[in-house]
Amino acid sequence: MYMLEALKEAKKAALLDEVPVGAVLVIDRKIVSRGYNKREKSYDPTDHAEIIAIRKACKKFASWRLKEATIYVTIEPCSMCAGAIVWSRISRVVYGAKDPKGGAIESSLQLFENKNLNHHPEVTGGVLEEECSKLIKDFFSAKRAK
Repeated sequence: MYMLEALKEAKKAALLDEVPVGAVLVIDRKIVSRGYNKREKSYDPTDHAEIIAIRKACKKFASWRLKEATIYVTIEPCSMCAGAIVWSRISRVVYGAKDPKGGAIESSLQLFENKNLNHHPEVTGGVLEEECSKLIKDFFSAKRAK
C-alpha cells in the first residue's frame, strides 16, 4: 500500500520531466510526509524524494530524529539519501528497485553495513520491484529516444 503511494509521487516527478523517484515516510501506519525528485526544477542537487520527505517530517515534528519512521522509496537510496536516513535515525527503509550505479544500501555501496555508524536501519528491498523498475526504465528510454 505505501509503495503504491511512493509510486504516485514518482509519477508526479515524471510529469515534471524529473527522474521518477518517489518517497513516503510512515509513522504509526500513517503517511506523515511525501516527496518526489525536484532537482531539475529547483536547481538543487539535494532535492531527492527521500530528502524532501525527511525534511517535511522533521519540520512537522520539530525534531531531526525520526526513530519510529519507515521510509518507502521507489528506488534504492543513493549515498546522500542513505546518509540522511542514518542521521535522522529512521528505523526502516523499504525500497522498490535496486540502483546498480548509485544505490548505497545493497548495490554499489553497503552504507548501512558500516560498523562505525551508530545507527543501522532495517532494510527490505524489492517491494513492487517490477513497477518501480519499469517506471524509471521507461523514463530513460523516452529520454534516449528524443
